[in-house]
Amino acid sequence: MNDIKECPNDCMMDCCLVLKKVEQIKRNMPNEEVLYDIADFFKVLGESTRLKILYALLKSEVCVGELSESLCVSQSSVSHQLRILRQNDLVKFRKQGKAVYYSLDDPHVKSLLNQSLEHLLHIKIYDIGDYYVKH
Repeated sequence: MNDIKECPNDCMMDCCLVLKKVEQIKRNMPNEEVLYDIADFFKVLGESTRLKILYALLKSEVCVGELSESLCVSQSSVSHQLRILRQNDLVKFRKQGKAVYYSLDDPHVKSLLNQSLEHLLHIKIYDIGDYYVKH
């Protein structure tokens, strides 16, 4: 399955370097299953209400009612989005009586949100308020 044609003698060195680079790229590439899982993970983050919820949880745990009020989104919509975030291990919950409190699942989520924001900030200036949290 090698689609690379043989090079003339005068460029053999360049061809060897190219072949080595191609093999290195192939070796370092995650397998298809992992790539699909990463793509699915980013799809979860590709919905603005879910991102708002995650940013709301950066500072502290919050209940559904508080999220609903602060984001101006219905409680059923917030609950639906929280279920998706929970299924993807981005948030966790704890019950206290009848109340359910949500928080970020682990420090990786906070890091992911901060790195996303850092990436955008080096390109464009945004008014980010107090959502940016240093590690």
